[in-house]
Amino acid sequence: MAVHHIPPIQCLVTFEALARLRHAGRAADELCVTPSAVTHRIRQLESHIGFKLFGRSDFSLTADGVAYLANVRSGLAVLQDLPTRRGARGGARLRVAITPTFCRQFVMPRLETFRTAYPDIDLVLQVSIPLLDVTAEECDLEVRFGTGGYTDVEHRLILEDAVTPVCSPSYLNEFGPFDRFETKTEIQQTRLIRSPLEPWSPWFSSCGIDVPEPMLGGQFNDIGLVYDAAASGFGVALLRKKMGAAWLDSGRLLRLSPRAVPSPHKHYICWQPGALDRWECAAFCDWLQQSLP
Repeated sequence: MAVHHIPPIQCLVTFEALARLRHAGRAADELCVTPSAVTHRIRQLESHIGFKLFGRSDFSLTADGVAYLANVRSGLAVLQDLPTRRGARGGARLRVAITPTFCRQFVMPRLETFRTAYPDIDLVLQVSIPLLDVTAEECDLEVRFGTGGYTDVEHRLILEDAVTPVCSPSYLNEFGPFDRFETKTEIQQTRLIRSPLEPWSPWFSSCGIDVPEPMLGGQFNDIGLVYDAAASGFGVALLRKKMGAAWLDSGRLLRLSPRAVPSPHKHYICWQPGALDRWECAAFCDWLQQSLP
């Protein structure tokens, strides 16, 4: 039998555990994965073999499932008696276009959990430019940062955030103190760090201040660079509380106000119609959404 006709081993192990325990949660605990990973592995296995294994929500086996389980258990028993060795194996290739700071702050620190849950997915991350919809190459999924309402793709909201003004301790010592940074005088006398990704107008509006969007001063087209610039003492920036948590927790940036206002821009996971029929696409979408704060 050709190797590509053999289902992935973790799918077979998951099937055996679920058939034995008849509970996705208990199977997930035994395998040290999430219940959604169990579901996606079964979906992957059924797609691979071409028939349904479970016929009901209580995980009762179909007739085909009963016969297949006997073969799976026999095969797993043989494998358990063989010495292990590392070898090359193929996987489902998944290409995800993703915005840089979102990737650094939310995806990269959690990649090990994804690898553990889905070892057969060969994940390819490629940078996309926020708001400009520029991707490195064709992708299967895309994380977009914007106002939503996209008509060219199907999409799901995965992260929204609120912004608050921040600066570095050194900038505060030199130019502070500030009184909640909610007055026209304070704002007009301060160096504001600008970014098309995070306009100042929502903050001005929430404070009842009639000030236009600043047109002069330093500007950065990456959220992470905005925060790094503020941390270096460059000026005052608007920080997304979830996205910028690491800068606040480390003390590199300090909040100037207890107020936080919703940002007009949010993060969405996007795909072409039919893409989520592929188990690897659905698995990544579910894993990403469950991983976010």
